[in-house]
This record gives sequence, structure tokens and C-alpha cells, in this order.
Amino acid sequence: MRRLLLVAILASLLLGRFAAAQDRFPGTEWDHVLPPQSGWSETLLADVQDWSKQINSTAFMVIHRGVVVAEWGDTVKCTELASVRKSLLSALIGIAVAERKISLDSTLAQLGIDDNAPALTDVEKQATVRMLLEARSGVYHPALYETPAMAKQRPARGSHEPGTFWYYNNWDFNALGTIYEHATGTGVYEALDRLIAQPIGMQDYRPEDGVYVPGAASIHRAYPLRMSARDLARFALLYLNKGAWAGKQLVPADWVRESTQPYSEEPRLGLGYGYLWWTAEPKPVPGGIPEGTFFAWGAGGQHAFVIPAYDLVVVNLVDRDQQLPEPKVSEVKQLLSQTLKAGPFGR
Repeated sequence: MRRLLLVAILASLLLGRFAAAQDRFPGTEWDHVLPPQSGWSETLLADVQDWSKQINSTAFMVIHRGVVVAEWGDTVKCTELASVRKSLLSALIGIAVAERKISLDSTLAQLGIDDNAPALTDVEKQATVRMLLEARSGVYHPALYETPAMAKQRPARGSHEPGTFWYYNNWDFNALGTIYEHATGTGVYEALDRLIAQPIGMQDYRPEDGVYVPGAASIHRAYPLRMSARDLARFALLYLNKGAWAGKQLVPADWVRESTQPYSEEPRLGLGYGYLWWTAEPKPVPGGIPEGTFFAWGAGGQHAFVIPAYDLVVVNLVDRDQQLPEPKVSEVKQLLSQTLKAGPFGR
């Protein structure tokens, strides 16, 4: 009887330690652990660091089970996130949907969304909020804050009906910012601060750092964000934990699950796309990103990977203020692959 009781107590302690590891969150500062204590190879992490320098990374973090196992570069400086901004907006929209301030089935016509000349057609105005989140609106009006490659690849107006074709479209993403602000009466930067940054303890984010980008091409402003690697890692950890932070549900769990599912496949890379989040290949491939992975991705080398299969977050940033060359997709894939090899994931 005593032996059975001892076994039960030990099992309870082990389960408690496992649960604590699974639900661990940073306080005012991030907790750090020596790599070997979590089964990570210091030698292989040194190789990761060498490679990250070769591809111009300026801030890099690995968070495993809620604690930092590797960190280098300037993880405190707030740098431009480029399109990573869209995944942060997705979280805000998810909160607004739960509060019934936004309906995914509302059309642009119902919301009174238009643009400057040439204005949207009646067909284009049938695009829904859901279609914009999926980058499937069929609205190919000029947009602000897009790369030359995005503008070059933009289809002709009226070439695809709403919901029928995927195109990575800054018009969709900027119009979503307009829709969010009209529906909630709150600016994107202030909402992010109140609903996410403060509750998860971001250390460096300041809403006053946000500066909208207006322009003649469109009435829908872009909303660039500046954020530090350590703050972006907190946001990624929030999503790793299905929108919950230290016992409080900040982003609805259903939204986290729904928004990080692939609804389209990027034709060149084979990656999936959800609601303003990229995902692993919809059809898993040998040597590909672990199944279930999703990530925020911005031009210039900005990435925040969320890998639920390994209870892992990996953040890599390239400071755009330094005008460094952008790493190739293959180079970022190698960075992630080397990072996974350094961890206790089947070595």
C-alpha cells in the first residue's frame, strides 16, 4: 500500500512539473535556462548562431516550453516588422469577432468600404471580411506599403471573382485595418497595446511608435509596426498557448485554431495561408516544416515561428533600419532546420 502511495505521489509530482513546463509564461523578464538542461545541444546552437549571422539576422530567440534556451543579437530594439503586422491584426480582429463587433460574412458593400478612383465595382464589393483575411478578395486596386514584387504580380481588376483566387494582397490587409478601426472605434496601435501588449507584459512596445502610411494610391492606410524580438516572442507564445496567457483567455482559442489553418496554398513555395498567418505545407512533405506549424512572415527577414508539436517558438529578425540584404527563403528554412536539429526532437 505504501509503495502504491509513493508511486502515486511521484506520478503526481511529475505530471505537475510537466504541466508547469507546458504552461510557463515570462513575468517582467523572460526566464532563461542553460541549453543542456532542456536537452539542447550547445554545439549545434553555436552552428545556428553562425548561420544566422551569415544571413544577416540581428535578433534571434528560441523559446522552448515557455523559457528562453537561446538568444543573441539585439532582442530589445524595436524594429520594423513589415508584414508580421498582419498576424497581430488577425489577433485583434479575432477579439472583435468574439465581441460581435465584426462579422466575417459582412461584405464590403454592407460595410461601406470603397476606394478612390477607379472605385470598387459592385462585384468587388461582394468580397467578405473572411475573404480579405484569406487574401482572396478579388479586389486588385492599387495598395499602399507593398513591395515592387507584390505590385508586379497584382492581377488585373476584375480578373477573378471574390473568393475564387489567392493573391497576397496588401489592399486586403490595409482595408482590414480600416474595417477594424471603424468597427471598434479604436486605432490599431492603441488596441494592440491595450488588448495584447499590456496583458502579456510586452517590455518595449509603445503605441506612439506606430506611424500610419497614407498615400495617393488608396484611402486605406497601412499600419507598420515596430516591435522587439523579445516582445514578438511573447505574442508567439500567446498563440502557442491557444490565445491564453497565465490563465486568462486574451484571444479566443477557437479563433487561434481557425485563423492558423491553411485555406490556400502559395503556388511557388507550397506553404499554406490562413487568416493573415502563414502555415506549414497543407500536404506534409519529407524534410518540411513540422505539421501544425504556423508563422508570421515579413519582408526583409522577419519571422515568428510557432511550432505546437515541439512546444516551441523561434523568432528571427533582420533590422531593416540597417538596410541589410534579405535572407532567401531557403536560407531561413535552413536556419529553422538547424534550430530543430539542435533541440531534443529525435536526435
